Amino acid sequence: MSYKTILSVTGIHQSDDDLRAAAELCGSTGAHLSALIVALSAPPPIGEYAATVSVSWLEERNREIAKLEQQAEDAKAMLAQTGISFDVDTIYTEMAWSDDEIGERASYADIAVLGPGLKLDPELRARAIDGCLFKSARPVVIVPKGGTPTLSPKTIILAWDSRLEAARAAREAVDMMKHAEVHVTLVDPQASSARNGEEPGADVAAYLTRHGIAVTVDRLASGGRPAAEVLNQHALDVSADLLVMGGYSHSRLRERLFGGVTKAMLESSIVPVLMTH
Repeated sequence: MSYKTILSVTGIHQSDDDLRAAAELCGSTGAHLSALIVALSAPPPIGEYAATVSVSWLEERNREIAKLEQQAEDAKAMLAQTGISFDVDTIYTEMAWSDDEIGERASYADIAVLGPGLKLDPELRARAIDGCLFKSARPVVIVPKGGTPTLSPKTIILAWDSRLEAARAAREAVDMMKHAEVHVTLVDPQASSARNGEEPGADVAAYLTRHGIAVTVDRLASGGRPAAEVLNQHALDVSADLLVMGGYSHSRLRERLFGGVTKAMLESSIVPVLMTH
């Protein structure tokens, strides 16, 4: 699909590098940039010491709100110089429902872009990813440190495991794959009529080929290495610009407690990842 509105989520503890990268992306695609600056408020003090710390808590809250407002004004001034279509909004929210509020904003964009600057605020980054994936039904591009977001990649890896989430990711990226070299990549696939088919990857490759996409199926043996490590190495080997994958095929709780490919790729991907749930 064509992306007409791109959401950029940033926090108050980072530079404007992520926003500049999103602006450049919109400039190259002719899309509207919806910039959302978010601050997570500290929980109010409770217990027997609440009365003594409530003043400092209120002062800190006021400082964060003032910083949020100033950052929004700075963002407007910076974006006004780019010549792109944009709007800037802010959210000052409690942590408990921040993903709902971010997800609501993401619902009015075609895709969300989360830059590496969000790693300075791990809690906000986690809430932004959850909000975009689970509350908006929109794809999100997670950009690693040193990475450049792109919606016109030359080489794409589609991480394929025959699950619903991977199928959604493939469908979301069909249009951009038409202009790229695509590697359908399976790690330790098992031939099974109930899962990957007798020739793992062949079915999705045929589907993409009917869309006029040049596809190579890569079946990789992990050799005992984590799947995320195998995918990262393959991204280097084929000089991928983007990795497309489904997110959280297992529950979020299971992924966070025991780990998983989604969790590992969010933490260690070396190329931008387009993820859907």
